[in-house]
Amino acid sequence: MSYQAGRHFLQIPGPSNTPLPVLAAIAKPTIDHRGPEFGKLGREVLAGIRTIFKTEKPVVIYPASGTGAWEAALLNTLSPGDRVIMFETGWFSTLWSRMAKKLGIEAEVIPGDWRHGVDAEAIGARLAEDKGRTIKAVCVVHNETSTGVASRIPAVRRAIDQAGHPALLIVDTISSLASIDYRHDEWGVDVTVGGSQKGLMLPPGLSFNAVSDKARAAARTARLPRSFFDWEEMLAINDKGFFPYTPSTNLLQGLKVAIDMLHEEGLDNVFARHDRAAEATRRCVRHWGFDIQCADPAEYSSVLTAVRLPEGHSADALRAEILERSNMSLGNGLGPLADRVFRIGHLGDFHDLMVTGVLTGVEMGLRARGIPHRSGGVSAAMDFLGGNAGAMAAAAE
Repeated sequence: MSYQAGRHFLQIPGPSNTPLPVLAAIAKPTIDHRGPEFGKLGREVLAGIRTIFKTEKPVVIYPASGTGAWEAALLNTLSPGDRVIMFETGWFSTLWSRMAKKLGIEAEVIPGDWRHGVDAEAIGARLAEDKGRTIKAVCVVHNETSTGVASRIPAVRRAIDQAGHPALLIVDTISSLASIDYRHDEWGVDVTVGGSQKGLMLPPGLSFNAVSDKARAAARTARLPRSFFDWEEMLAINDKGFFPYTPSTNLLQGLKVAIDMLHEEGLDNVFARHDRAAEATRRCVRHWGFDIQCADPAEYSSVLTAVRLPEGHSADALRAEILERSNMSLGNGLGPLADRVFRIGHLGDFHDLMVTGVLTGVEMGLRARGIPHRSGGVSAAMDFLGGNAGAMAAAAE
């Protein structure tokens, strides 16, 4: 593609846009990762990241993608041949289960339809059948990035407790952390997996494990081989702000600023901003006449909206049209949703005007591709964002 003037709109569901203050922090000179300046930075980010996970327990930070944090959660808690329950909510839950099997874990996947979240009752029923308590963990994805479905983690915790089962609860929050409400301690999660490139507004390259006391106890007897991802090697030196090997120094400089920005806005305000953007987007999509991939409004994600195009129309061709015309990237469909859906990311560093700009770009693309739709979807979003949705609805009756 030839040069296009103006700002590129990166509206995939992550990596998200990195704000200028975070970029500036990353661009600062690299400091000595064994020196006192870094020790101060390390202590600040290790304490600050706990507030984002809403935990009093340790959070381990790796120089890795979210996939690395997936692997770390499994390696530290499980042994070869251990059985785990995983629930199929979409592409990323599927990839995680494939990883578990490659590691020698017996992953039992409860099938789903890619339009709904985790069925807590099905998990509870399966655990109740496990009289010998051979199932060691339940692994679920909080926000399934491929489908725009957010699962209800407290319901999963209740199902485990009601079954009286000792299985660990391991949750992927790679796309939900710092975007929608999540509470590691209050929801009784044992290991929470996170990544830097979504709600934390950083480039890819940092990943996280928030770890409960129960998970650390499991790690003492877990026998899957681990070295780089070993929690205890990290925690043994983290209290001084340091790491057992070279960390991603400049990304940690950016993380400090990102945490400060989230605190300055206030996490509840961050979540409300994401909720507003998501609702405006859904109203626009419904006005166009398209279906939303998530079938249950109670499970709508505020991180992204996956939009189903009518039969016979290519989502990838639409995305290509929008990229060429408007210099905007949208998320593609994954797995069985390839070329069937496109995904609009509304997460991280954004505001109302950016939301309406994104939706305008999509509507122009729909017109250019000749995809049947009801025009005026952007106006429906603007009415909601401007507080006029109720008045407009009443006037239409």
